[in-house]
Amino acid sequence: MQTLEATAKMMVADGKGLLAIDESTGTCNKRFAKWAIPQTAESHRLYRELIVNTPGLGESISGAILYDETIRQEMDDKTPFAKALAARGILPGIKVDLGAKEMAAFPGEKVTEGLDGLRTRLAEYVQMGARFAKWRAVFSMGDGTPSHGCVEANAHALARYAGLCQEAGLVPVVEPEVLMEGDHTLDVCSEVTERVLRTVFREIYAQRVKLEGMILKPNMVLSGVDSPHQGSIEAVADATVGCLLRSVPAAVPGVVFLSGGQSGKLASARLNAMNVRYKLRLPWELSFSFGRAIQEPALEIWHGKQANVIPAQEALYHRARCDAAARRGEYTAAVEAAHRESAAHHMATNVYVGSAQ
Repeated sequence: MQTLEATAKMMVADGKGLLAIDESTGTCNKRFAKWAIPQTAESHRLYRELIVNTPGLGESISGAILYDETIRQEMDDKTPFAKALAARGILPGIKVDLGAKEMAAFPGEKVTEGLDGLRTRLAEYVQMGARFAKWRAVFSMGDGTPSHGCVEANAHALARYAGLCQEAGLVPVVEPEVLMEGDHTLDVCSEVTERVLRTVFREIYAQRVKLEGMILKPNMVLSGVDSPHQGSIEAVADATVGCLLRSVPAAVPGVVFLSGGQSGKLASARLNAMNVRYKLRLPWELSFSFGRAIQEPALEIWHGKQANVIPAQEALYHRARCDAAARRGEYTAAVEAAHRESAAHHMATNVYVGSAQ
């Protein structure tokens, strides 16, 4: 437990956050198709190498979540990805769920699968160098959803996964995501998110998971994307922190938000508002575990072309630094602009040697 607690604290220490590069093959191919990038395992490898090779990434990123394909791949110099991350001061993590599948007898709802054989897979990932793991459950909002059955089933799976992780020596990142799709209000999202989190932690207690050795990765409390009444940045911050205070035990070391489809700037601004308004009053660290919100600008620039690698890394480095600033409550429009300028200078003077160049 001492090792788990120390790792969990490292994941949310020093104003840093997590980077999610754990897209499944299908999701990754879908994003590559948007920019006419070849949808192959080698393209996936080159893109992840571009990310890992970004100079100075460890200044803002404490850990990176990998996909099964990636943790088995190597950098161009034959260094495994997990080892390459560790060499750059970034903790390697691994997504271990097998995806959200249609739930029997619950039309429109999903349950995440992957518990069968998980103990064996976790042991293998530990041997590959993983220090933490992640499991995602999704909850859609609509007429009568998420149902009690769906919430209970996913909460139980999350707790069992977390227990198996701690047994294997991995810090579990527990990710219950209430989706943004829909026209629900901020208040409705808050009520549903609180209900989900309370159920998850009830199951975590039942499965004897040690709170000090886990990390929570929830959604921010947001109005549905189709709602005509989008809350202000401050309203989102207040609703999100209020919801967490009512449902997340103080013993949990950190809360790292998923971006869930938010733009990079908006995700940064909302995280920043939470830390500005509440940081000194919270029992846990408030940080980030963003995927698209950090990656999307870089992917758009890269287009799968070697000549675009350095500009893409510059965009990635810039977005990560902005999120680290938000993590400290120091993100502003001026900081956004200043970091963009300094990122260009940083990339011009710091380049890793490798195929990504």
